[in-house]
Amino acid sequence: MRLLWIASIVVLVAGTPCRAENSVKEAGKEIGQGFKKIGQDTGTAFKEGGKEVGQGFRDLGKETGQAAKKAGRSVGDWFRDLGRSFKSFFTGA
Repeated sequence: MRLLWIASIVVLVAGTPCRAENSVKEAGKEIGQGFKKIGQDTGTAFKEGGKEVGQGFRDLGKETGQAAKKAGRSVGDWFRDLGRSFKSFFTGA
């Protein structure tokens, strides 16, 4: 009888680590899948953020170009007026 108890205990103890390994493996798989999901979500967020930043730069570039165009016109008008005043100064007209 004693031998039966010892044998059953040995079998149970030997079987327990196998169950632990399986649960550890499964937990490891779940953790790995979690990291994969986090990586995909992060990549998607960066992609969307990059699109928004790109649109912001594009809009900023348009606004800057329009402002430079307006400033260029006003500077050109100023030089034109300056040239006329020099002309009138030297010609006496």
